[in-house]
Amino acid sequence: MNRRAFAALLPTLAAALASAQTSTATEHLETLASGVFPPQPYSTQQPGRTSRRLILGRLPDNIRCEAHVTTIEPGTPHESLRKHLHSEIWYMIEGSALLHVNGKDLTMNAGDMGLVAAGDYHWVANVSNARCSYLVLTTGLPEPSPLPAAYQ
Repeated sequence: MNRRAFAALLPTLAAALASAQTSTATEHLETLASGVFPPQPYSTQQPGRTSRRLILGRLPDNIRCEAHVTTIEPGTPHESLRKHLHSEIWYMIEGSALLHVNGKDLTMNAGDMGLVAAGDYHWVANVSNARCSYLVLTTGLPEPSPLPAAYQ
């Protein structure tokens, strides 16, 4: 194969690779049906922070849907700065939390609701002397999964 023939194949190869990455790089979620979803066991994400998943899946219109309850003990460091393809809504159950969004600090108290739109950088921290708990509801696009080593 000469250089000209190889160069002509490059767009086709690039498209095939992009297609393979797209198909393997999207979070696989089961389609949810109407019903009742018992909470899953607690899983500790880091010391002082626990979460209990309530639901995770894809709605029939292909929208990602996830809900969990997180509890943070006083003095626990905030989570890492992150952003998502989905939007997140927090409902404060108890205590107070600092919602840091795109460099701005907002305080959420029990009964308050916070929102972080898809693509916004954020973290959450307990700012009270007591534990805080909140419900998180996420909706939006599925998150990318890490690419297999062969594609990195």
